[in-house]
Amino acid sequence: MTQLKGPKRLVERTKRERARNVRLMQGLGFFLALAVMFGAGFAVRGNTSLLSSLGFPSSVTGTDVSPSVSGRVGGEFVGSLSARVGEVESVIKQYSLDSYDVDSATTAALDAFAEITKDPYLRYYTPDRFAALSSGDGARYSGVGVLFSEREGAAYVVDVFEGSSAQLEGVREGDVVVAIDGDRSQKWSRAEVTSALNREPGTTVVITWRRGETTSSSEQGTEFTTTLTCSDQTEANVSWLLEDEVGYIRVAQVNSTSTAMVQRAVQELIGEGAKSFVLDLRGNPGGYLNQAVGITSLFSNAGTVLRVRTSASELSKSTTEAQLTSAPLVVLVNGDTAASAEVIAAALQESGRATVVGERTLGKGSVQVTRPLSFGGALRYTAAYYLTAQGHPLDGAGVTPTVSVGNDGEGDRQLNFALDYAASASSRS
Repeated sequence: MTQLKGPKRLVERTKRERARNVRLMQGLGFFLALAVMFGAGFAVRGNTSLLSSLGFPSSVTGTDVSPSVSGRVGGEFVGSLSARVGEVESVIKQYSLDSYDVDSATTAALDAFAEITKDPYLRYYTPDRFAALSSGDGARYSGVGVLFSEREGAAYVVDVFEGSSAQLEGVREGDVVVAIDGDRSQKWSRAEVTSALNREPGTTVVITWRRGETTSSSEQGTEFTTTLTCSDQTEANVSWLLEDEVGYIRVAQVNSTSTAMVQRAVQELIGEGAKSFVLDLRGNPGGYLNQAVGITSLFSNAGTVLRVRTSASELSKSTTEAQLTSAPLVVLVNGDTAASAEVIAAALQESGRATVVGERTLGKGSVQVTRPLSFGGALRYTAAYYLTAQGHPLDGAGVTPTVSVGNDGEGDRQLNFALDYAASASSRS
């Protein structure tokens, strides 16, 4: 029995070697087949006619790429946005089984483009929305008794008129417009809201508001809806009174008649015995830049009021009116003082002409332009920035008051402080 062990081990070893050889041959065959396929792939990839005959578009080979986007710089594709979108549109038109509406695609694409830019006021208006924005009657203004300003492209309330429809329905300062007559397709800018509410007196409008702790976070807060009646009710844009030899002038917004009205106020108050002045710009959303320069001129002859920087140049705006008074001046501001109203406060503070009291202003030191587009829509974009006479930016920075005074608690602490400060300044002069 022991003599059989050697031959048996030999037979088993022979079987194992044969099996191993079979596996080696199978593996070698697989790699040879893979090599043949790999080489054939290169051959086919370079054969556009063969790929086309198999039903593949030629762009799969990489030979149909737009020259404007085919180059690389530092590992990144270069080329304009329009060229890239144009290439995608070309591929979809030629090879995709899907279809799309060009107006809807335009709106979606430009809305998305506006969201990723650093310009918070960039806005695409569809042809219909632009037509509605442009159709207002500039000779007549009707509204719901609200003065609006704008932050980050959204309109919000800075003042509610006494006895107005809005006041009766509980609208408050800081409420943000979310929708008008159910339209919440995009943010409502101040210009759009003003245009939409410029209706025949007696007509109604449904406005949805968002109320939060701050207007800077317009996506947070509680929504509520009001049905308001449009009317011609307005408040005086410039109002004034004499308070113990202090001439108090409030400018609600900087409109086309503001300089003339402030001039009249200063002259009347001087005639009544004013020895110092308080210029109240709180809640003023701004307006006409030339009027802001004119108002500044009534109190100062410092020369340069501000600089305006555009993409092409930088220019200066200088005082235009004769200075009416050199009496001590206090300028009142708050977080809703914006745009050209900030220009007035900054110019009078920087020249040393006035003491600015209150809270840091909004920091909306920019100019927006709405440009019609060839296909019927329009684009609103920031075209210029305001700088102070010394070159300090207003946009995003605002005007820091000389004396910070909040308005917490009862009464108008800011106004009371400003009147007392102006009175004491006149006694010292």
